[in-house]
Amino acid sequence: MEYKHFSHPHNLIIHRVYELGQQVNCSGCHSSCDNTTTAVHACHPCNFFLHDHCANAGRYVKHPSHKPHPLILLPYPTYAGGSFICNACGHPGKSFSYCCTPCEFDLHVRCAFMPLSVTHVAHQHELSLFYGVPVVPRRGSNTDPEYCDICRKVLEGRHWAYCCQACDFNVHTGCATTEVVPGLYQDDSPDCGAAEGQGTAVDGGGGGGNVVEVELTEEDLIRLYNIKLQMQLAEQLAQSMASLSTRGG
Repeated sequence: MEYKHFSHPHNLIIHRVYELGQQVNCSGCHSSCDNTTTAVHACHPCNFFLHDHCANAGRYVKHPSHKPHPLILLPYPTYAGGSFICNACGHPGKSFSYCCTPCEFDLHVRCAFMPLSVTHVAHQHELSLFYGVPVVPRRGSNTDPEYCDICRKVLEGRHWAYCCQACDFNVHTGCATTEVVPGLYQDDSPDCGAAEGQGTAVDGGGGGGNVVEVELTEEDLIRLYNIKLQMQLAEQLAQSMASLSTRGG
């Protein structure tokens, strides 16, 4: 069976991973296609492969972590450097991302569909997803850095975390789970929205919410792309002016 995906010029053939007879990486998320129970979409001449959930990710989603605008699935970054920094995990990416071009907001596909809650052997309670680290003042100050309670490395407050607020137990999303099965097919009814805790995602108090696939017209897509292009041109012009000013000084 063949499948046409917007990110690739050729038709993709659907296989089970074990039918490929080799280890391959997904061209959408760069993770290994090693789950023998799922399909992989392949263009063998181009060495191009997609996980089933990357191949079927919606083109547009409304995500509760970024309420002002819908996010558009892009096959590659539009930034000058050819990569993006995920607003969820803080790690770079060079392939698929859910992007808000006006706000320069990007999510890995796997991050966009993280489960709202997980369990982990390191903690007795269920951990909830927060779009920022809930900070509990320590020793009378809220300026001390937060550390992941699993890997003991610093937790950046602007990135997402899985937390048990009752126990002040906070961990990186990647430490909480190493394998996320994305929930790509969400109910798009009016009741489907963010299930927020105290505060907002900006101040680190907002809990996780549902992801809703939305419809955008081609005109909407062109308008958002043009905004992004104008921003890039303005940035390049500013850099050129600054360079000329430095040389003139």
